[in-house]
Amino acid sequence: MDVSECVTVSEKRDFIQWFLTRFELQKREAAWLLNYLCSDDQILKRIHFVDNLRQLPKTMVISTRCSRSTPFKFTKNKRVSNDVESAFYDIRTCPHEDLYISLLFKERTSCPEYAAVLEVNPMERQDLVQDTLISLIAEMVLDDAVRDFRKKDLYRRIDAALEKGDEEQFLQLTEQWLKIVEVKK
Repeated sequence: MDVSECVTVSEKRDFIQWFLTRFELQKREAAWLLNYLCSDDQILKRIHFVDNLRQLPKTMVISTRCSRSTPFKFTKNKRVSNDVESAFYDIRTCPHEDLYISLLFKERTSCPEYAAVLEVNPMERQDLVQDTLISLIAEMVLDDAVRDFRKKDLYRRIDAALEKGDEEQFLQLTEQWLKIVEVKK
């Protein structure tokens, strides 16, 4: 099950109402917009609270008076607006689109109410999977390089043992060689 599916519509509504009773927003119209979001379950299903808005198609930043950040910012497909009314119009006319909201307020990183509704940016999740795959491939390439180096080093040492006529070292190195070859299979 996707993490975002764990946050219910009622949990989102309860959080927004809790938030509005405890914080004063820099733009009063943003409070009105949040109240509007609470009134529509279909829209609330599409609302996602995230910390990182990077690479998301439709986002909104709302700041409280205790924050020194931008009061309000609405972004859709890289177009930015500070106008709450244009955000409202877009949300009302496109209720089927996901909206990612970042709330900027004092001590948000330690706020359990916010943490309860916070979701992971889906682009971050993709980046994490991609980074993990790249890391695994790099590890495999490195393992092969180390194995090749060890094989070449053993070849050289086996040849040196043969040249010296050191049968004991030759047998010891040959045993190591066989272990490396068996691991490859």
